[in-house]
Order: sequence, then C-alpha cells, then structure tokens
Amino acid sequence: MNPIADLPVSVARRAVAVLTDIDDTLTENGRLPALAYASLERLRNAGMLVIPVTGRPAGWCDLIARQWPVDGVVGENGAFWFRYDDASRRMIRRFMRPDSDWQGDRKRLEAIGARVLREVEGTALASDQGYRAVDLAIDFSEDVPPLGRDAVERIVAQFEEAGATAKVSSIHVNAWFGKHDKLSTSLTLLRDAFGIDGTAQREHVIYVGDSPNDSPMFGFFPNAVGVANVRDFEGRMPALPAYVTAGRSAEGFAELADLLIAARPGEALQAVAGRTELGY
Repeated sequence: MNPIADLPVSVARRAVAVLTDIDDTLTENGRLPALAYASLERLRNAGMLVIPVTGRPAGWCDLIARQWPVDGVVGENGAFWFRYDDASRRMIRRFMRPDSDWQGDRKRLEAIGARVLREVEGTALASDQGYRAVDLAIDFSEDVPPLGRDAVERIVAQFEEAGATAKVSSIHVNAWFGKHDKLSTSLTLLRDAFGIDGTAQREHVIYVGDSPNDSPMFGFFPNAVGVANVRDFEGRMPALPAYVTAGRSAEGFAELADLLIAARPGEALQAVAGRTELGY
C-alpha cells in the first residue's frame, strides 16, 4: 500500500465517483463525525458521485439515501441499491434477487445464526438486525466486548459450512445466500442509475474502505484507498488497497477528499477553504 500522497494528480482529477464503506471508514467509535459528513458533501459539490457501500441494513439505507449528501447507497453487502430521486421525490429501490428468494432464505439464516449464538461464546445478533431485509449479522465487536480472531473465523466457518456467504466487517459477520456482493451491486448501480461502465472506467472510480469485506473492491479498483486502520487487517485480506491514508477513519476519509477536490480544475482552494469554514 502506497501513501495517499502518491496518488497521481491526473487520477484524482479524473475521478467520477467515490464509493465508500461506512463503519470505521466514515465513522469513529460508532459515530458519524461532522468532518466525515462534510467531506461527503464537499465531494458531491465538487462534481463527483458519492455512494456509500455498506453492510448496514435496509432501514438505515433508506434514511441515508434520503437525507445524506449522497447519490445512492448499496446496502447489506450488495443485496440492494437505493437512490432517492430529488426531482420526482421518489425512492428507487433495486434488490439483486427476487423477493421470494431472499424471504425464503431468512429462516435458513436464522437457524444457522441461532447455532452460532449457542456455540460461539460472546456473540450476539446485531442490534440493527430488525431493520435488515436480506442478510443476517452477527455482532462480534459493536455492542459486545470484542472477540478474538479465532472466534470470528468460527462464525464464518459455520455459515460457509451451511452454504451461505459470510463476510467480515470491522464489527459484524454478515451472512447471506446468493452471489451478490459489494462489487457486483456497485457496478449495477453505476450502470443502471448513472450510465457509467464501472469496469471500463474502473481507474476513474475511487473506493475507500477499511476491512476484509472491502477486499473485492480493493482488488477490482486499481486506485482504491484504505483509511489507516485497514492496516489492522493486513494478512487477513485477499486484496489490499493501492493507497492508504495517514489518518484513521473519518480523518483518513477527509484526507482523501481534500486530495481529490484540490486536484480538480477550479477547486484548488476548496479543500482548505471547506475545512476552514467548518472549523477543521
């Protein structure tokens, strides 16, 4: 991973979209600081698409799509994308599998989850589970004392042995049936909602994240960025980002935003001025 300062100005200038994880990328200790929220808004005002790509649930994603300064959101690790159309005042929702499929999967996931809770001490069902449409999330760090790597690997193994996909974030193990993931659904959203071929233009899409479930994105987008806490997972990810920020979490995201904004024609002073106006 190279320092974010090594990201070529030509790459930063031509960025058309910033896709970002939420937990521990935008948030700090579970909270969304003003610095991260303002950075999202500044990126969007500078002309880039801004799209959170998260493991968080459908209920949260509805609010994010409606109220955050973003152009859409991919949720539950790629189970769907939501986009609020300001002109028509309408929420557009696209699920990657038919309702009948994922509704039938819920009982299977719940049975596996119940086994995990019995057999892996210290785990809990994620507190946001009631707002989920498709996947099941096991908490190993958010509202329970953090569990060790062995416990997390046992959770993943139990879901995979039952034929489910299981991905590790910084706080949860998310499990689902189906072949969707953050990457495939992000590409679908870019194509269907904005006419962007994310494969052909992958060099112009910046993804930023921090944990193992971001690995497919890191491996696909050649200019992907990790906030500094991605180093906590070195050796546990199939692919690492090409660049890494000096700051952790929200500070790292703001660092990337400053660099991207400053590189754009006519925006050279916005990175500094934007933070100064907000007191950062």
